[in-house]
Amino acid sequence: MHCIQHNPSTTSLSSSASSIHGQNKFSDIRTQSISVRGRDGGRSMIKCIATSSSEKTAYKTQVSRNENLAKLQAGYLFPEIARRRAAHLLKYPDAQVISLGIGDTTEPIPQVITTAMAERSRALSTVKGYSGYGAEQGEKPLRAAIASNFYADVGIEEDDIFVSDGAKSDISRLQVLFGSKVTMAVQDPSYPAYVDSSVIMGQTGQFQKDVEKYGKIEYMRCNPENGFFPDLSKVFRTDIIFFCSPNNPTGSAASREQLIKLVQFAKDNGSIIVYDSAYAMYVSENKPRSIFEIPGAKEVAIEVSSFSKYAGFTGVRLGWTVIPKELLYSDGFPVAKDFNRIVCTAFNGASNIAQAGGLACLSPEGIKAMQDVVGFYKENTQIIMDTFNSLGFKVYGGTNAPYVWVHVPGQNSWDVFNEILEKTHVVTTPGSGFGPGGEGFIRVSAFGNRNNVLEACSRFKQLYK
Repeated sequence: MHCIQHNPSTTSLSSSASSIHGQNKFSDIRTQSISVRGRDGGRSMIKCIATSSSEKTAYKTQVSRNENLAKLQAGYLFPEIARRRAAHLLKYPDAQVISLGIGDTTEPIPQVITTAMAERSRALSTVKGYSGYGAEQGEKPLRAAIASNFYADVGIEEDDIFVSDGAKSDISRLQVLFGSKVTMAVQDPSYPAYVDSSVIMGQTGQFQKDVEKYGKIEYMRCNPENGFFPDLSKVFRTDIIFFCSPNNPTGSAASREQLIKLVQFAKDNGSIIVYDSAYAMYVSENKPRSIFEIPGAKEVAIEVSSFSKYAGFTGVRLGWTVIPKELLYSDGFPVAKDFNRIVCTAFNGASNIAQAGGLACLSPEGIKAMQDVVGFYKENTQIIMDTFNSLGFKVYGGTNAPYVWVHVPGQNSWDVFNEILEKTHVVTTPGSGFGPGGEGFIRVSAFGNRNNVLEACSRFKQLYK
């Protein structure tokens, strides 16, 4: 309460006070006149203005906000979808909401893998089995198993591999490695973490609402017309090229010929490719599963990957990044040495329990179990593709990825998302959330239990029959 005294001789308050005289233009701010007695026995009035607690000024530090974070548009895509799902459940509390939106796995982790994690966990309760901090780069047996299982024929060695808590985390660590002065290219549409981490690092300009793009990022349009592979003759040179195959969200996998062109493009421009192969085990056709299958790629590429979508490790968190010794900066310094410094500074290594699970994944029994999990989700994918094809939609992806990219021409993808959620109680993902090239599409994820996928497809048929 702020008070103004009308008579400066006032020294003490009387026992009585007047009532509230009125309100100003703000409904929660009121004025009150209080009668007081002075030393000379006379009385004067003090006008007091009472403000609500919301009007009080909060204490502020002198630290400025990171201006790059202020550039980010709204919330990150998947938390925004979760918010809308929660709001929908408040509106329809009895609805059976089915989520085919965020790419989160649903099937149990195979027992051969969880058994290994449980044994490692129990061993930590013994003197002999206890271990604390491990190597930041990952345990040697796991690094060796990743090299032999995924890169045996392409010359990648175990010390080229950095084990991590997932590909998404490594994407941000790589951005710290590159710094704020590099230029960036991304597929359009693409996984939002590439662009958002670039914005946070200060690599971009402001968001341009008229084109739905950030300044200083090269958006490489990937659409049905170009086979979801960018026309590299129209792409400006950048330092870093983010490329995901099989692609999230379109589900398209690049051919060997296309990746040869990409590697040559990077060499011609002195660029580094960050190749996201998180869905490589879903490739069915004769297409590369690693960028290092392409001659010369070790001189221009980094690869990030993950156990998340193979073994159900979205909660366990385990992935890896490959940085070949041949990859050098313009001054000849090895990129891997700087990344090792980043890892040692910012990371204490993946959980030893998770790494025990990763090693079990790469045993013969674990490989078979992961192939069974991938096969299950691929069956889901086929069910979803068959449903939308039967309804007359143009459908892409699916064959080499757990995502179906459905064309909804002439419609706003958030509007389609909202209509599907409102009328079928099924969560999908709006294509525009992956970049301006995703407008007019929705992504439907195959990660779900079989009954839910069948039920969702039944609802799609009712909506679009």
